[in-house]
Amino acid sequence: MKSSEITKSKVLQEAITLFNTKGYRATSLSDITNATGLTKGAIYRHFENKEQLEIEAFQNMMHSIFNTLQKRIKAESNTRDKLFCVLELFQDYINNPFFSGGCPLLNVSTEVDDTTMVLKDKALQTLTVFRNSIETIVINGKTHKEVNAIVNEKLVAIVMISSLEGAIMMSKLQDSNSDIEAVVKHLKNWIVADVLL
Repeated sequence: MKSSEITKSKVLQEAITLFNTKGYRATSLSDITNATGLTKGAIYRHFENKEQLEIEAFQNMMHSIFNTLQKRIKAESNTRDKLFCVLELFQDYINNPFFSGGCPLLNVSTEVDDTTMVLKDKALQTLTVFRNSIETIVINGKTHKEVNAIVNEKLVAIVMISSLEGAIMMSKLQDSNSDIEAVVKHLKNWIVADVLL
């Protein structure tokens, strides 16, 4: 790795930690220079502006999470286990987070508004990829006669994602795993009773 690539990676890793723990708006460029020991000029040699750094940091976090999730999904041979591995990744995230500060998608979605459209669009794209992944599992399950034909794959994705993200927020806020554990257990029961054949 070249020196410039090492510097860019260092900036990105420090920014990831700061953005995901302190928040995108609350993190200043001075916070990043203090964390990296670099000057603003050195940071701007690698990132056009703070917005570009925010976007790359968010995309880097989500890429890491999605890569892990996709590997786990591909390792499973049936619809039940594929859906369950999504649930278990979220449950595990409370104790073994990929990044300090919680779920990057949840964090950015609560912070962005109409003044940060590019980051908001990236978060929406990420949500769409996540929804599509769950929907595809359900559609493939129908094809393989593992999922009831009347099941609405869009509804399954909405219920799973909103329940999991809400449970992460509640568990994080209360410093307790009980809510995420209860939601995962409930979703597993629902999947077995109402989604699968």
